[in-house]
Amino acid sequence: MKAIVGLGNPGMKYSQTRHNVGFMLLDLLVKEQGYVYRNDFRGKLAEGRVGEERIFLLKPYTYMNLSGLAVNELASYYKIPGSELLVLADDMDLPLGRIRLRPKGSSGGHNGLKSIIGELGYQDFWRLKIGVGRPKENQDVINHVLTTFNKEETKIINEVMERALQATLLWLENRGQDAMSIYNSGE
Repeated sequence: MKAIVGLGNPGMKYSQTRHNVGFMLLDLLVKEQGYVYRNDFRGKLAEGRVGEERIFLLKPYTYMNLSGLAVNELASYYKIPGSELLVLADDMDLPLGRIRLRPKGSSGGHNGLKSIIGELGYQDFWRLKIGVGRPKENQDVINHVLTTFNKEETKIINEVMERALQATLLWLENRGQDAMSIYNSGE
């Protein structure tokens, strides 16, 4: 069994913000696989199979800072280990247009990842970070991550979502190392 969790905040107000790129990518994956969401585990859950493997796709509706509550419930209920968990999240330390897949790591200051690490009690789970860039000089972090992409940025984020989707599909095939080699560009 595998689980993929897209991080974001529920509601139309946040739907197209930088902080919701995890939700956006998960929605692409659900659509690509032909799955359907239902309400479960404090969020929206889709379920299906890739080959013989059962997979769960979760959008926690606990808001970003409490994402770990929903993730821990799902992982505990189905006994999903960190090696079979992939979290999709935004990252301000990556330039817009870059992605980075890693099998483990710290929260990097990301409150959603911090919540997940706190609830699970470990940080050895996969994460795919999608670059949203740093705030402008006169902008604080919260306003930056809760703003929408402008027209030029939207074009870039649409392109990066396709690469991130392909990396996620490779991870689902137990090819996380291959996905890292192909998609962690510029390192």
